Amino acid sequence: MKYKQLTQEERYQIYALIKAGNNQKQIADELTRSPSFISES
Repeated sequence: MKYKQLTQEERYQIYALIKAGNNQKQIADELTRSPSFISES
């Protein structure tokens, strides 16, 4: 599997989703990433 870093836009999305009360799984689903990838961000 090829590693892909988060884009600046994805970082903003993650921040907004966290502020909105979404959990790690919900954020991962929204960004079509694995939950473990989100936890490392």
